Amino acid sequence: MKQIVPRWLPAFLMMSLIFFFSSQPSDALPIFGAVDAIVKKSSHMIGYALLALSYWFALGMGDKRLGLAWFLSIMYAVTDEYHQSFVPGRTASVWDVVIFDNLGALFMLWWAHQYFRRKQPGELA
Repeated sequence: MKQIVPRWLPAFLMMSLIFFFSSQPSDALPIFGAVDAIVKKSSHMIGYALLALSYWFALGMGDKRLGLAWFLSIMYAVTDEYHQSFVPGRTASVWDVVIFDNLGALFMLWWAHQYFRRKQPGELA
C-alpha cells in the first residue's frame, strides 16, 4: 500500500490540474492574441502527454501497460470534456479529445517507451 500512493500521486496531480483549468469560465481565461489557438491546443497536448506518462508510471511502466495508460488518458479526456460542457462559456469538443489529447498522450508514451527501453533494467534515469 505504501508504494501505491506515491506511484499514483503524479497522476492525481495532473488530473487535478487539468480539472482546475477546464473549470475556468471562458471569460476568466487569458487570451493570447494571434497565437491563442496554438497556445491552448498545445496546452491540451502537453497536459495529456504528462497525464499519460504519469499513468504509465503508476502502472509500473511495463510494455504491456502502454495501452492501458493511453486508454485511461483518453477516458479522462472524455469525462473532462463532458465536465467542461457545464462550465459557463465553455463547450465540449470531440476534436480536442480525438486530436490534441490523443496525440499528446500517444506521442509521450511512444517517446517514453523509446527512452526507457534503452535503459538497463532497474535504471530510471
